Amino acid sequence: MKYINIKQFLIIVTLLISISACKVGQKYVQPDLHLPEDFRGDTMTFDRDTTQLGQISWREFFKDPVLLALIDSGLQYNYDMRTALKNIEIANKSLRINKLEYLPSVDANIATINKQYRSRDFYSNPSSKWYNGKDAPENMYNYQSQHSSGLSFSWELDIWGRIAQQQDILQADLLDTYEARTAIQTKLIADIASGYFNLLMLDAQIEVAKRNLRLNDSTLNIIRLQFDAGEITALAIQQTESQRLLAASLIPGLEKEIALQENALRTLIGEMPSSVERGHHTDNLMMDNSNISMGTPMDIVRNRPDIKRSEYNLIAANAEMNIKQIMRYPQVSLDGVFGVNAMLPKNWFNIPGALLGGFAGQISAPVFKNKKLKTQYEIAKLEREKAELQLQQTVMEAVGEVSDAIIVVEKQKEQLDLAKKRVSNSELAVKNASLLFRSGYATYLEVITAQSNALQSELALVDIQQRQLDAYVDLYRALGGGWN
Repeated sequence: MKYINIKQFLIIVTLLISISACKVGQKYVQPDLHLPEDFRGDTMTFDRDTTQLGQISWREFFKDPVLLALIDSGLQYNYDMRTALKNIEIANKSLRINKLEYLPSVDANIATINKQYRSRDFYSNPSSKWYNGKDAPENMYNYQSQHSSGLSFSWELDIWGRIAQQQDILQADLLDTYEARTAIQTKLIADIASGYFNLLMLDAQIEVAKRNLRLNDSTLNIIRLQFDAGEITALAIQQTESQRLLAASLIPGLEKEIALQENALRTLIGEMPSSVERGHHTDNLMMDNSNISMGTPMDIVRNRPDIKRSEYNLIAANAEMNIKQIMRYPQVSLDGVFGVNAMLPKNWFNIPGALLGGFAGQISAPVFKNKKLKTQYEIAKLEREKAELQLQQTVMEAVGEVSDAIIVVEKQKEQLDLAKKRVSNSELAVKNASLLFRSGYATYLEVITAQSNALQSELALVDIQQRQLDAYVDLYRALGGGWN
């Protein structure tokens, strides 16, 4: 560190400011993300003006008013959402602090009393006149006494852009908190929708089980009449009763799943466990997607919060690398003090005699730091490269996730069509088996088998319908929907 006169200092500062017109560091540029032109599995073609699925508001995507009310409650009362809002406030305040770093810091010294005591064998005599000419005591005399008040300031001149780079980091952190909230909101909406659809499908499954139980009761009554007439053995009653008990055992299990799903939904929306109201119609739960496009991989880069967060992390890493580089350059600061100072309290406000003032300009530069600064810069550069790789990986995984969701939706459509045909066929088989049994052309085993197949096919249909709804929700989320 070297101190110089004010004229030399101003000349050097002017020269440094001129040099700093070219800011130190690497300006952030979005890297090549290696995006394909289309998603795999997306065979739909639409006009350019067609609305993209990921840009549709969740209020338009979902049609059930009960579900919309649940989502509204979740966005308002869910604890993860409320915590995310607090994180945004914290990041905002941190950014405001950074903007003030361009200004000098000023401290006020209201009153300082500094007394130093020495013993007899100290190398000097008392410097103050506290004792008014009397001899100092043998031990611990008042060697020095200072009473002061004043203002001091310190100002770092951001010649190389360190504060600006730090602001980029905080700005990225702030935007990251917004995207974190968006990610939580997107996931929350998807979880509430999936939970609600699961509840509707559980209701449908328990209705299937109850309907099948009533059918088994009817068959059992017929078989008992035939047994009483001596036409069949007791084995028929036992096997039919077993089939009935199988259908009956499904009901308490489904009731348990319904109660647990209701509790889970209540927790998601920030409420205590309770029952959940359902809509009266299970058709048209979501908007018609026939005229909606998937968009392009570039669209998910703009929409998905996880990709945005990964890019903000890269921006912050880029700025941190620049800061580490700046720390290897000379730093310029200004310091000053103004106030009053006196050795005796009675002279404290003796103006101008007690006035104190000072100004210092400082230019400091690292010379030998055991390669710490260079190594720290190299580490920061590697961290930036890691963040860039992480962004590219996040984009690749997002494109793959969308492609998977598209394939699932398309293939489950085929499964759904086959499941509906299976149900129609099983219902016809039950009807024909019952008629043939009453006419004596079919055995009770054929009736039981037909009813068992009908139960399984109807439960499978309900399960596929739920998974298809979940697949649409997952596709909507994967495309970056649910945040607006």
